[in-house]
Amino acid sequence: MDSLKAKLDLQQLPHHIAIIMDGNGRWAKEKGEDRLFGHYHGVESVRDIVEGCAELGIGYLTLYAFSTENWDRPAYEVTGLMELLVDTIRKEVETLNKNNIRLHVIGDMNMLPPYARNEMLEAIQLTAKNTGLNLVMALSYSSRWELMNAVKTLAEEAKAGTLRPEEITQDTLSNYLSTRSFPDPALMIRTGGEYRISNFLLYQLAYAELYFTAIRWPDFRKENLYEAIIDFQQRERRFGKTSEQVQDTELSPSPQISLQ
Repeated sequence: MDSLKAKLDLQQLPHHIAIIMDGNGRWAKEKGEDRLFGHYHGVESVRDIVEGCAELGIGYLTLYAFSTENWDRPAYEVTGLMELLVDTIRKEVETLNKNNIRLHVIGDMNMLPPYARNEMLEAIQLTAKNTGLNLVMALSYSSRWELMNAVKTLAEEAKAGTLRPEEITQDTLSNYLSTRSFPDPALMIRTGGEYRISNFLLYQLAYAELYFTAIRWPDFRKENLYEAIIDFQQRERRFGKTSEQVQDTELSPSPQISLQ
């Protein structure tokens, strides 16, 4: 693991990493266990990756913990996941504060059972003064839900006359998303062997680098995170420009600021 870490360019780290934590259920099934067994073991991966990002100085880490579609799963699994969420957050708040990690939640928290919602709100408040890694939990979240709410709000303001349609820009829309306080992800990782983004940050991932791995989430560890970042650092990020334009920008001298 140390040899992998040594390969990282600490000056070119992704400022925001988003992860779809997939493969818990299949991991458990392969071991002849119940799906919840996989979710419980996935918590260890969360701890390890959060720690790894904090050690590297990553600014933002967003974890897709529970989608709005996940409410359609069997009731026993949903209940088990909510209980696991509450138990984990309750145990981890002290560690988050010790490591200067601030917790955020994006998603429809009104759909959460009251006991889960209250636990999350308390944890958010207890970590609000931390200034290190921003840990964003996407909980009862889907991008289409988020975009629909943003469009509804924009339409209501336009109807009320407080916002003119011609004033709406990309920045305007971004300000109505639940991620408005965070930069867009530079790297999105999906574990579990699936090659899709599953209604996750559809707007925000427009220029993110996508990294897919067959490793199930309960087996994903720091060394796997380092591998993803190394892969990210080997890519040329053009943002619609040509390679030559990117190289010219990188070679251009920084503008001099006049003190006169």
